Amino acid sequence: MSRIGKRPITVPAKVEVTIDGTKVSVKGPKGELSRELSPNVTVSKEGDTLLVQRKDDSRLSRQMHGLSRTLVANMVEGVSAGFQRRLEIQGVGYRAQVQGRNLVLNIGYSHQVQIAPPDGVQFAVENNTNVIVTGYDKEIVGNIAAKIRDVRPPEPYKGKGIRYAGEAVRRKAGKTGKGGKK
Repeated sequence: MSRIGKRPITVPAKVEVTIDGTKVSVKGPKGELSRELSPNVTVSKEGDTLLVQRKDDSRLSRQMHGLSRTLVANMVEGVSAGFQRRLEIQGVGYRAQVQGRNLVLNIGYSHQVQIAPPDGVQFAVENNTNVIVTGYDKEIVGNIAAKIRDVRPPEPYKGKGIRYAGEAVRRKAGKTGKGGKK
């Protein structure tokens, strides 16, 4: 049995959850999210907790049990506290800034790269090299952070580029000697 799926989801006082069959809607101070879940699971509300249970013991139901519980828990956490993803820019002359709502990156190309955030996502920049992506939908925040990283992923020789905070980049040894065989 799914250990994650068995855990109840505690709903904070300022969050309102509506269950309509397989559709779960969550509304809180940060925003509103809704998601259609698999018909193999049921969501029930008991007081200030939510329980996700599977209908039968089939393989698909077992797969959807933990996933559905995690999706609902992320929706509740997102509308109450929100999510953030931090990125670091490394390289001489590489920097980022926020112009209006857009993120502008100067990362070694002949032009500036502008990234416009979707609704519910904000950008912040610290020290010209640390980008913070915040929002209430974990999926969108992660996708936008991945798109920013894909503009200039870290390269393995000097480590220049955009990386997630705390990401370990595997480094390669460059060319070794000046001599060699003649």
